[in-house]
Amino acid sequence: MAQQATPVRGARLGRALGPEPTAVGGVALLLPDGDEVSGRRPSPLLATASVRALGRRLARAGREEGLAAHVVHYRCRGWNGSEAHLARDASWAADEAVRRYGDVAVCLVGVGMGGRAALRAGGHEAVDSVVAIAPWLPDEDVAVPPEPVKQLAGRRVLIVHGTNDRRSDPELSFRLAARAKKANRDVCRFEVHTDGHGLHQYRDEVLALAEDFVLGALFGRAFSRPVADALAAPPPLGLRMPLAAGFGRSLRQ
Repeated sequence: MAQQATPVRGARLGRALGPEPTAVGGVALLLPDGDEVSGRRPSPLLATASVRALGRRLARAGREEGLAAHVVHYRCRGWNGSEAHLARDASWAADEAVRRYGDVAVCLVGVGMGGRAALRAGGHEAVDSVVAIAPWLPDEDVAVPPEPVKQLAGRRVLIVHGTNDRRSDPELSFRLAARAKKANRDVCRFEVHTDGHGLHQYRDEVLALAEDFVLGALFGRAFSRPVADALAAPPPLGLRMPLAAGFGRSLRQ
């Protein structure tokens, strides 16, 4: 394993994406992808590219309810084993959101390694909901405790994964979702058939799904029928819900 360098800077929140609302009613914290092991500081533009489009979309769609969307800038690029730096940075960001905006609900939205950070930090008292897109999860090992899920109790959780992901094994996110569902009925997982780690083939549908879930979880908007069905369905049905082509064109119709 590569030697870990000591991170030298704290995490920070980027500027609010889109016009910052006068009265903030909820916060979406965007957690970019990262590396399994690295002490290097992330490149600001490259590191946030995976979440900025989604953050802008959320800010635009949630403007009336006062949604503030911020990208979390990690102190370093790596998860780094038991240090779990990215999850710690996600928890710090939730603290910072409360410090800035008061008692508001927070949704953690992570991609890749950021998806793992969102799931791990989901137990923060301010966190209302979690979105993990193509989450990177460690291989299961009988000698190592499994990735925790108890912290997700009481949160709404959405996991989205491409079935052809060669970087983040989709079967691992299914198994985690199945364990989480036993303690928390408000867990759903969508599969994007034939798509890979970046979910480029069905990008519009994935963004629309995340928007539907975040605004429903934070502000009580009615979930679209597929999301409502996935949350209500028993496993494995609600954890292998196919994301239909054209999803975003018929939201709430």
